[in-house]
Amino acid sequence: MSIVRTAVPLILLTSVLTGCAGLQKTDWPKCAAVGGVGGAALGAIESSSWAGWGALLGGGLAAGYCWAHGDGDEDGDGVPDSRDKCPGTPRGVQVDANGCPPPPPQPEAVVVEEVVVAKEEVIVIRDVHFEFDSARLTPADKQRLNTIATRLKQEAPSARLSVSGHTDSVGRDSYNQKLSERRAHSVTDYLVESGIPRSSFVSIVGAGESQPVADNATAEGRAMNRRTEIKIER
Repeated sequence: MSIVRTAVPLILLTSVLTGCAGLQKTDWPKCAAVGGVGGAALGAIESSSWAGWGALLGGGLAAGYCWAHGDGDEDGDGVPDSRDKCPGTPRGVQVDANGCPPPPPQPEAVVVEEVVVAKEEVIVIRDVHFEFDSARLTPADKQRLNTIATRLKQEAPSARLSVSGHTDSVGRDSYNQKLSERRAHSVTDYLVESGIPRSSFVSIVGAGESQPVADNATAEGRAMNRRTEIKIER
C-alpha cells in the first residue's frame, strides 16, 4: 500500500508537469488549475486534511514549472516561439501558422496596348460625282463630304492634308487636267467651310487622267478612276 501511495503521486505529478511543458508561458493559470486539482488528489490520498495544502502546493508548482519551461510568445502573435519563423512581428499584424505576416498582394499586371498610328494615310473618295461636266458639288456629294470632314476634325492639328483630283480617260488630256484641278479645289473649299483649317492643306493638285487605278476600257474601271484623294501626313 505504501508503494502505491508513493508511486501514484509521482505519476500524477509527472503527468501534470509534462502537460504544462507543452504549453506557453502565458498558460500558467491553466497549469495552476490542473496542478491544483492534481495536488488536491495527491493530498487526499494521504489524508483528507491534506487536500487543501496539496491543491495549493500542486497549483503553485505547476504554474511555476509552466512559466519556467513553457514555450514563450515574445511578439504576442499567438504562435509559440519554438515554431515562430518570424519573431518580432509588430502587435496586431495578422500572421500565418508560422508566425509570419502574409506576403503583400502583388499589383495586377497592367497590359498596355501599343497604338500604332500610321504616319501616312490616303482617303479615297469615289462616290463624289459632281454635277455633269462640272466641279460643282451635288447635295449627295456634300453629305458624303460631311462624313469626311468629321473624320478630319479628329486628326491632330499638326496633320498635313494633300488633295488630288483624278478623272477617267474620256476627253482631251488638257481638259481632264483642268477639270481634276477644279474638283480638287471644290472639295477642299467645302472641307474648309465645314471647319477644317485651310492651313492644314499643304497641297491641292489635279492629276487628270495620268494616274488610273483601273482599266478605262470598262465603265466600272472609269468610275473607279474618277475620284478625289486626300492624303493625311501625321
